[in-house]
Amino acid sequence: MRLRQLLQAIGYGGEPTDCEVASVTCDSRRVEPGSVFVCIKGLKFDGHDHAQKAVEAGACAVVAEHPLTLNGCENVIVTKDTREAYALLSAAICGFPAKGLKLIGVTGTNGKTTITNLIKHILESAGKRVGLIGTIHNQIGDMLIPAKHTTPDPGELHVLFKRMAAAGCEYVVMEASSHAMDQKRLFGCEFEAAVFTNLTQDHLDYHGTMENYFEAKAKLFAQAKNLVINYDDPYGQRLIERYQGKKNMITYAVEDDRADYVAKNIKFALSSNKFALVGSGVIARVNFCMPGRFSVENALAAACACMALGLSFEEAVEGLNTCTGVRGRTEVLDTGDAGFTVICDYAHSPDGLEKVMGALKELHPKRLVALFGCAGNRDRTKRPKMTAAVAKYADFAIFTSDNPRDEDPMQIIEDGLPGFEEYKIPYKVIVDRYQAIQWALDHAQPGDLLVLAGKGHEDYQVLDFGTIGFDEHEIVKDLLQKKKNKAKS
Repeated sequence: MRLRQLLQAIGYGGEPTDCEVASVTCDSRRVEPGSVFVCIKGLKFDGHDHAQKAVEAGACAVVAEHPLTLNGCENVIVTKDTREAYALLSAAICGFPAKGLKLIGVTGTNGKTTITNLIKHILESAGKRVGLIGTIHNQIGDMLIPAKHTTPDPGELHVLFKRMAAAGCEYVVMEASSHAMDQKRLFGCEFEAAVFTNLTQDHLDYHGTMENYFEAKAKLFAQAKNLVINYDDPYGQRLIERYQGKKNMITYAVEDDRADYVAKNIKFALSSNKFALVGSGVIARVNFCMPGRFSVENALAAACACMALGLSFEEAVEGLNTCTGVRGRTEVLDTGDAGFTVICDYAHSPDGLEKVMGALKELHPKRLVALFGCAGNRDRTKRPKMTAAVAKYADFAIFTSDNPRDEDPMQIIEDGLPGFEEYKIPYKVIVDRYQAIQWALDHAQPGDLLVLAGKGHEDYQVLDFGTIGFDEHEIVKDLLQKKKNKAKS
């Protein structure tokens, strides 16, 4: 694509020296001859400071928010918002592939990964071809692509859209994080449907306040034709008020009968939930494979999203009934004949832990044991709240590390300890997460339900010296086998 043609995407009216454009990037390390380098000001670095380096690497044009004097570059394109420009230019260089796709965005504090996977399953069960973009991985057909971020950078995002369109995908379902919305990674994308799950304390280290956090999430709904919103959530009700009568909307709830679709007569079990999905003039029985009240909410959100896309009530229900679960989301691990149950879950916020622990407590295990930690370099104020959420329901807790990053793991734990004061359950501190899991398995009793919270699908741990492999699925399997071998000897 020629530079002048590319710049039409951002409405640039000047006459730059024309050239053939090889790529669009905001990373000076990825510049090649013919690249257009877009200067993005981030939290730690400012791309404007690296513009000269980009030119020396071969950039044919630089897009900036203020004039720059660069040796060897005549094309300095000034625009008021380079984040918006980067998103539009990334789409343009790929031929605007999203225009041929029906995009479904899911946002909220909890439930995004489960809901996107459920939507994908329901659509595919109805014979649709679907691409997936999310936390665990990106997926085109049977091909899995590692995910660097929940919502990719625009340069990566539109390449994914292009590959999905080329593979014959009609739909793309994706997680829309608050960071992505704030950083305008999805700017210019038009969504066929947007789903709101819930909003509780998380990412305040980035957003500062819950109001900023909410407004970042809310941006998605201005870009969508059809809205699917959780009626039970107070922030969801704010979105309903904002868009009532302005956009097509479907609401869902577990508690509030005013919603369009409601779950009734819920029966909880470790391996599944059974409930009646009730709408205006329709009702169906659902046997859903994931436990907990929050899983019912996720199921409702996915079903309503698919109906907003045009699927029938019967197709949505059939999809829910044939789901097999999502990795690292209230996932029951294989423990053989150990006599106790181990569940792996990604819960890593106060509300996430509250929902998981509360749901599992309703199953009345002999003992509910929680192993959890708090992330480093993240909002410190939520640490005691996470601990309190665990202590409220657990019979015993093992407080360990999550991803401490470059914080002192023991200091993270000490930040969280005050959360135990209200409920005063017995607990044990084991800083090393592997040793904590080993201790938990060695001391598990028949009938126990052990929850490994925080890692979920992750197969790594981020420490001060770098990232190590850490797959709790494999760790539990290995430790149980060693325990079994030791018992035989």
